[in-house]
Amino acid sequence: MSSSEKPAGYDIDLGNECSRNAYAWSKKTFANRAGKPGEPAQDLDGGFANEIRFGNARLGISSDGIGTKIEVAERVGKYDTLGYDLVAMTADDLIVGGFVPTNLSNIIDVNTLDYGVIDELMHGLHDACNFSGIAITGGEIAELGNRIGGWHGARMNFNWCSTAIGSLHPSLEKPLSGATVQAGQAVVALRSPSFRSNGFSLARRTLQNLFGDAWHQASYDGADATEMGHTWGEALLAPSLIYSPGVTGVLDAGLPLHAAAHITGGGIADNFKRVLKNGVGAELDNLFEPLPAMQRLTELAGITPADAYLYWNMGNGMLLVTDEAAADAVVAKLQEGGYQAQVAGRITAESGIRLKVGAGELSYE
Repeated sequence: MSSSEKPAGYDIDLGNECSRNAYAWSKKTFANRAGKPGEPAQDLDGGFANEIRFGNARLGISSDGIGTKIEVAERVGKYDTLGYDLVAMTADDLIVGGFVPTNLSNIIDVNTLDYGVIDELMHGLHDACNFSGIAITGGEIAELGNRIGGWHGARMNFNWCSTAIGSLHPSLEKPLSGATVQAGQAVVALRSPSFRSNGFSLARRTLQNLFGDAWHQASYDGADATEMGHTWGEALLAPSLIYSPGVTGVLDAGLPLHAAAHITGGGIADNFKRVLKNGVGAELDNLFEPLPAMQRLTELAGITPADAYLYWNMGNGMLLVTDEAAADAVVAKLQEGGYQAQVAGRITAESGIRLKVGAGELSYE
């Protein structure tokens, strides 16, 4: 993995090892709630949300933040879209487990307060939660002085994280874990119109090296500039699309889902393999094309397509596994909800993930 860790400045394998270790320590506390309200599920390893049980109520819980995308907002001076990123990171981690997001609590750690920035952040969070049917039921603003840093020209430096909870969809007996995934099932991809909130360390480093400290003001002339913006700062700041309402609609319609993967850091290979638990693999030959900005950054950074598909979603924000006979209906339901979706491939009896994309054939074991 050494070739793919250097450009971004971080080690994906080490990050996964640290996460597994942290979760191992966490699991040692599960016995504290065994047979009591708040009992965690024991069989959902590998996901980014877990189930907690309160009698017959089965809830999901997930925590995440928006990482260094914050610096892009600081540079552009626009903060009212970050709420979509914050909700997407937790709500979409819940829905891939079959949990419909219901409530969210957030914490904003700041160096010094700026009322206007806080107002923009919360306005955007309000809009994103309205889009998703989520109530904001908790929050904290903590002033931490020089413990919080960021871009020197910002009105306020901050970090923003949230925890969301949701309830297991009533059509499901168990959370979606990939336990019923079998060869021959279909994979449906949902298009991502943005970078979401992942891979920004590599993007920022690449643009810094190319354009200097004012990289966010450098002209962006990609084919999608009308939608994304005409500077690199605007293009990177485009907000995340929240998929949970669309996937909820699929479940509401009674359509079968066997697994779902939220494509975040680690890309398709790292995230999709988490739900391929029966020794199966996948062949994806009809994914959405990478966004022009992602394609351009791949060239500017000098990284291989195989690595690019690990750092960014490359235009595919979520993958769903459904029965082959139901695939077209799942796509139609998602499109009815305003999402771009298409059948992207199938589950194979052979392990590993194989992508057939414009850059060639890419394989991940």
